[in-house]
Amino acid sequence: MNIDALRKMLARGQDSAMLRFGLGKALLDDKQPAEAAEHLQCCVEQDADYSAAWKLLGRAHQQLGDVPTARAAWQQALQAAARKGDKQTEREVQVFLKKLDK
Repeated sequence: MNIDALRKMLARGQDSAMLRFGLGKALLDDKQPAEAAEHLQCCVEQDADYSAAWKLLGRAHQQLGDVPTARAAWQQALQAAARKGDKQTEREVQVFLKKLDK
């Protein structure tokens, strides 16, 4: 879905963690990390166990140059992934964190 369509759904009151995730991902893919971070933050506020959203939130903050906030989001991603048994996200986020430590 395109960004405008997702924004229209949000404007119609169809707010949900999934919609916020989709909009955040689309904005991140479109190189708009600041707005992406806003929507991804709303997503994880609605569903704290949405590990993929935490992962992308970390990526958005990293692109904004905010490494401490990226690290915090990725730590939350690890916790959420562990609670859900989401091994793929755990592995990906561990790689991101290791790269930050270099």
